[in-house]
Amino acid sequence: MTKKILLVCGAGASSGFVAAAARKAAKKGGFDFEIKAKSESELNDDLDTTDLLLVAPHLKYMIDEVKDVCTEKGVKYGIIPQKIYGSLDGKGLVEFAEEVLKEGN
Repeated sequence: MTKKILLVCGAGASSGFVAAAARKAAKKGGFDFEIKAKSESELNDDLDTTDLLLVAPHLKYMIDEVKDVCTEKGVKYGIIPQKIYGSLDGKGLVEFAEEVLKEGN
């Protein structure tokens, strides 16, 4: 079953680059992930159909709000490590997403 992953950042641009790299890595690695990127202002728009919400590291100040919304909707969440985000490491993001999906929060 396809896991739907949503990445959010300030305007959606930088997370879009990370998402594009992650889509390539997921396809290459055989992961059944659908990866989208949005701005933080669109955060609630797709949560009902999202399995995992990943927040850009520069938005970690929002994690309490994210935690509340995600817990309410049964969505897993995490903050993308700066090293992965800053280097547009698609493979690293896919591996991080897989870890978060396997653990509970």
